Amino acid sequence: MSGTEIAALIAAVAFVVLVIVIVFFLLQLNKVISESTEKVNRILDKTNKTVTILTKDVDVLLKQSEEMLVTGNELLNDVTQKVETIDPLFQAVADLSESVSELNASSKSLLVKVGDAGKTAATATIVGKAAQSAAHLFKKNN
Repeated sequence: MSGTEIAALIAAVAFVVLVIVIVFFLLQLNKVISESTEKVNRILDKTNKTVTILTKDVDVLLKQSEEMLVTGNELLNDVTQKVETIDPLFQAVADLSESVSELNASSKSLLVKVGDAGKTAATATIVGKAAQSAAHLFKKNN
Protein backbone atom coordinates (compact mmCIF):
# COMPACT_ATOMS: atom_id res chain seq x y z
CA MET A 1 0.00 0.00 0.00
CA SER A 2 1.16 3.31 -0.94
CA GLY A 3 1.08 6.45 1.17
CA THR A 4 -1.87 7.79 -0.79
CA GLU A 5 -3.90 4.71 -0.21
CA ILE A 6 -3.12 4.80 3.51
CA ALA A 7 -4.07 8.45 3.64
CA ALA A 8 -7.32 7.68 1.79
CA LEU A 9 -8.01 4.80 4.16
CA ILE A 10 -7.39 7.02 7.20
CA ALA A 11 -9.65 9.68 5.68
CA ALA A 12 -12.36 7.09 5.00
CA VAL A 13 -12.17 5.74 8.57
CA ALA A 14 -12.24 9.28 9.95
CA PHE A 15 -15.25 10.04 7.78
CA VAL A 16 -17.06 6.89 9.00
CA VAL A 17 -16.27 7.80 12.63
CA LEU A 18 -17.52 11.33 11.99
CA VAL A 19 -20.74 10.00 10.46
CA ILE A 20 -21.24 7.63 13.43
CA VAL A 21 -20.69 10.50 15.91
CA ILE A 22 -23.10 12.73 13.95
CA VAL A 23 -25.71 9.93 13.83
CA PHE A 24 -25.33 9.34 17.58
CA PHE A 25 -25.58 13.10 18.21
CA LEU A 26 -28.68 13.37 16.01
CA LEU A 27 -30.32 10.43 17.81
CA GLN A 28 -29.67 12.07 21.19
CA LEU A 29 -30.94 15.39 19.83
CA ASN A 30 -34.09 13.67 18.54
CA LYS A 31 -34.64 12.12 21.97
CA VAL A 32 -34.22 15.50 23.73
CA ILE A 33 -36.55 17.21 21.24
CA SER A 34 -39.16 14.46 21.70
CA GLU A 35 -39.04 14.80 25.49
CA SER A 36 -39.21 18.57 25.25
CA THR A 37 -42.15 18.36 22.86
CA GLU A 38 -43.97 16.04 25.28
CA LYS A 39 -43.31 18.42 28.18
CA VAL A 40 -44.42 21.42 26.14
CA ASN A 41 -47.60 19.55 25.10
CA ARG A 42 -48.35 18.69 28.76
CA ILE A 43 -47.77 22.31 29.77
CA LEU A 44 -50.02 23.52 26.96
CA ASP A 45 -52.74 21.05 28.01
CA LYS A 46 -52.54 22.23 31.63
CA THR A 47 -52.54 25.85 30.47
CA ASN A 48 -55.61 25.28 28.29
CA LYS A 49 -57.44 23.58 31.18
CA THR A 50 -56.49 26.42 33.52
CA VAL A 51 -57.60 29.06 31.02
CA THR A 52 -60.91 27.21 30.55
CA ILE A 53 -61.50 27.08 34.32
CA LEU A 54 -60.51 30.74 34.74
CA THR A 55 -62.81 31.75 31.89
CA LYS A 56 -65.72 29.96 33.54
CA ASP A 57 -64.91 31.56 36.92
CA VAL A 58 -64.61 35.02 35.36
CA ASP A 59 -67.95 34.52 33.58
CA VAL A 60 -69.59 33.61 36.90
CA LEU A 61 -68.01 36.62 38.61
CA LEU A 62 -69.12 38.94 35.83
CA LYS A 63 -72.68 37.64 36.04
CA GLN A 64 -72.73 38.06 39.83
CA SER A 65 -71.23 41.55 39.51
CA GLU A 66 -73.88 42.51 36.99
CA GLU A 67 -76.61 41.22 39.32
CA MET A 68 -75.11 43.21 42.20
CA LEU A 69 -75.02 46.37 40.07
CA VAL A 70 -78.66 45.89 39.07
CA THR A 71 -79.65 45.34 42.70
CA GLY A 72 -77.61 48.38 43.76
CA ASN A 73 -79.32 50.54 41.15
CA GLU A 74 -82.75 49.31 42.26
CA LEU A 75 -81.91 50.10 45.88
CA LEU A 76 -80.61 53.53 44.94
CA ASN A 77 -83.79 54.28 42.99
CA ASP A 78 -85.92 53.10 45.95
CA VAL A 79 -83.99 55.27 48.40
CA THR A 80 -84.26 58.26 46.05
CA GLN A 81 -88.04 57.84 45.83
CA LYS A 82 -88.34 57.56 49.61
CA VAL A 83 -86.19 60.64 50.15
CA GLU A 84 -88.38 62.56 47.71
CA THR A 85 -91.41 61.39 49.73
CA ILE A 86 -90.04 62.73 53.02
CA ASP A 87 -88.73 66.03 51.60
CA PRO A 88 -92.00 67.82 52.51
CA LEU A 89 -91.59 66.58 56.08
CA PHE A 90 -88.16 68.18 56.32
CA GLN A 91 -89.55 71.39 54.82
CA ALA A 92 -92.36 71.36 57.40
CA VAL A 93 -89.84 70.83 60.21
CA ALA A 94 -87.76 73.73 58.87
CA ASP A 95 -90.88 75.96 58.74
CA LEU A 96 -91.88 74.88 62.27
CA SER A 97 -88.38 75.64 63.52
CA GLU A 98 -88.57 79.09 61.98
CA SER A 99 -91.99 79.66 63.57
CA VAL A 100 -90.70 78.53 66.97
CA SER A 101 -87.76 80.93 66.64
CA GLU A 102 -90.12 83.78 65.79
CA LEU A 103 -92.39 82.83 68.73
CA ASN A 104 -89.37 82.75 71.03
CA ALA A 105 -88.29 86.22 69.86
CA SER A 106 -91.84 87.56 70.33
CA SER A 107 -92.01 86.01 73.82
CA LYS A 108 -88.75 87.65 74.81
CA SER A 109 -89.99 90.98 73.50
CA LEU A 110 -93.27 90.59 75.44
CA LEU A 111 -91.42 89.66 78.61
CA VAL A 112 -89.25 92.75 78.28
CA LYS A 113 -92.37 94.92 77.87
CA VAL A 114 -94.13 93.20 80.79
CA GLY A 115 -91.00 93.63 82.88
CA ASP A 116 -90.87 97.33 82.04
CA ALA A 117 -94.58 97.66 82.82
CA GLY A 118 -94.01 95.82 86.09
CA LYS A 119 -91.26 98.25 87.03
CA THR A 120 -93.50 101.15 86.19
CA ALA A 121 -96.35 99.63 88.19
CA ALA A 122 -94.03 99.00 91.13
CA THR A 123 -92.85 102.58 90.99
CA ALA A 124 -96.44 103.80 90.79
CA THR A 125 -97.38 101.60 93.73
CA ILE A 126 -94.53 102.99 95.83
CA VAL A 127 -95.44 106.55 94.88
CA GLY A 128 -99.11 105.79 95.61
CA LYS A 129 -98.31 104.36 99.05
CA ALA A 130 -96.09 107.31 99.80
CA ALA A 131 -98.91 109.65 98.78
CA GLN A 132 -101.40 107.67 100.86
CA SER A 133 -99.08 107.81 103.88
CA ALA A 134 -98.59 111.51 103.35
CA ALA A 135 -102.37 112.01 103.12
CA HIS A 136 -102.90 109.96 106.24
CA LEU A 137 -100.29 112.02 108.10
CA PHE A 138 -101.85 115.18 106.78
CA LYS A 139 -105.25 114.12 108.13
CA LYS A 140 -103.78 113.39 111.54
CA ASN A 141 -102.12 116.74 111.72
CA ASN A 142 -105.29 118.59 110.79
